[in-house]
Amino acid sequence: MVLPMKVTRDTPDQLIIANSPWLIGLMLIIFILIFVGAGLLVMTEEFWIGLLFAGFGGGIGLGAFVAFVSRVQLILDRPTNSVTLRARSLFGFSEVRHALSDLTRAELDSTTESKGGTLYRPALVLTGGMSAGTHPILNAYTNGTSPQRMVAAINTWLEASPS
Repeated sequence: MVLPMKVTRDTPDQLIIANSPWLIGLMLIIFILIFVGAGLLVMTEEFWIGLLFAGFGGGIGLGAFVAFVSRVQLILDRPTNSVTLRARSLFGFSEVRHALSDLTRAELDSTTESKGGTLYRPALVLTGGMSAGTHPILNAYTNGTSPQRMVAAINTWLEASPS
């Protein structure tokens, strides 16, 4: 599941595209609390059944939280000549930087799913520097329109002349 990324800042000097999955995070926390709470309630009558219910339900919710709740932010910054890709999850924080002058364009990276449909993810194409090549912004592919919108926003911003 890939949550749509949105343009949060679009100025001549800076483009920021990010996602903050607050809603899905909140829903998963409520899911965990319901299962753990119900399991604790059942534990007063049937200890092992309640423990299994709380552990299984809470574990599924926690696994989904770890898998789906991560914040990704792409920052294109002309004054600092930088492209910064940040990701924050329960496992920590990562940041990758490239020179903006090495970025040529954004493009869609595609794959075919088992049912025959095509899935996409946005990628940055760097032609200079030690990181030359195609670098995906997200790890997961999706069949939604978010990747196309991201690619269009990045390419439009790159083509616009700074004021």
